[in-house]
Amino acid sequence: MAEHLAAEAFAKVNLGLVVDSRGSDGYHPLVSLAQSVSWADHLTLSHGDQDAFTAGGMDADDNNLAWQAVMAARAVASSAGRVVLNLEKSIPAAAGLGGGSADAAATLGLTAELLGVAPGDLPVLALELGADVPFCLAGGLAVLEGRGEKVSARPAAGTFALAIVVPPVELSTPAVYSRWDEMGEPTGIAVSASHIPPGLRPFQPLRNDLQPAAEALAPEVAEWRDELATRWQRPVAMTGSGPALFAYFVDQEEAASAVEDRPDRARAARAVVPVSQGWRRVPGTLAGPE
Repeated sequence: MAEHLAAEAFAKVNLGLVVDSRGSDGYHPLVSLAQSVSWADHLTLSHGDQDAFTAGGMDADDNNLAWQAVMAARAVASSAGRVVLNLEKSIPAAAGLGGGSADAAATLGLTAELLGVAPGDLPVLALELGADVPFCLAGGLAVLEGRGEKVSARPAAGTFALAIVVPPVELSTPAVYSRWDEMGEPTGIAVSASHIPPGLRPFQPLRNDLQPAAEALAPEVAEWRDELATRWQRPVAMTGSGPALFAYFVDQEEAASAVEDRPDRARAARAVVPVSQGWRRVPGTLAGPE
């Protein structure tokens, strides 16, 4: 019987994102408050006669970050066996929700278990894969610094929920940063304390400095933000380089009602709650045919 391992990879929301001027290395130093949330992709990994990677039932590109995670983990594994990776996407791509990084983190964890990788090697491999992968490997609530790779865990901030809506546009992260530079490094609008869950108020100001640039590149983002703020009667923020938008609610039921009250044509929408990890091994091991 072949061993099949499974995991959930959780989305990331930047509750706040403060950006600084581009450094000599070409990157923008940042400080972000990030939270893993209950919107997940699903992955399975098993031994195979030859390497295979599928995503949503279709052949996947070898450049996908999840498959790169397999290659990185196998390079330092005690076993170099062939593997079969299947990825079922739920988190929308190019939305600012860190789905690709979450997939890579979960794949690192599964490959480490399947092929034998020392747990201490995983943070190093995560950083090599991308600046967001170290956070997604750990998850929960954390302050991110540098390019996002410096992760300082924080205690859970209590009970709250988010309504997330992804407008029908895609944004390139490099393009958003470039526009931010061109615009003279604008500052985002902070969410007022009265609209922030009490457990998050010590982290104020919670603002996203990339939001003006994203809205300059795609004015639809501003239109969606204004429309949602009017419908929901509260401030609406953007995560990452966008275009996903979110607002705070008391619980998942209230957030779900807000998600239902959204304009047509959204790429995706979900009511979520905070989770304490960036990925989760699905309990148990499934057995499949050799």
